[in-house]
Amino acid sequence: MIANTPKVPYYAVIFTSIRTSEENGYSAEAIRMFELVSEQDGFLGVESAREGIGITVSYWRDLESIKKWKENFEHSLIRDRGRAQWYQSFKVRIALVERDYQFEKQ
Repeated sequence: MIANTPKVPYYAVIFTSIRTSEENGYSAEAIRMFELVSEQDGFLGVESAREGIGITVSYWRDLESIKKWKENFEHSLIRDRGRAQWYQSFKVRIALVERDYQFEKQ
């Protein structure tokens, strides 16, 4: 599903990852992360895809909202578990979205 974002500007956090072969509760924690992030003030939506490399883009109202999400206690615990078990590598990029447009077939 494509996230329904507001008028620009807003921020995008791009999380690109390569997983290990370990499942060890990853799917359940991914669901929990979506539930938790959905409750965060300033969260606008998320898009995610995985085929070999995973890319998740979350959208945010401002940098302060992103900072508060990073500091969320439960998110920190799961992030640490990800480093220890689920990810071979990952990279996070934060970008200001200054322009967007869309197409939708009628």
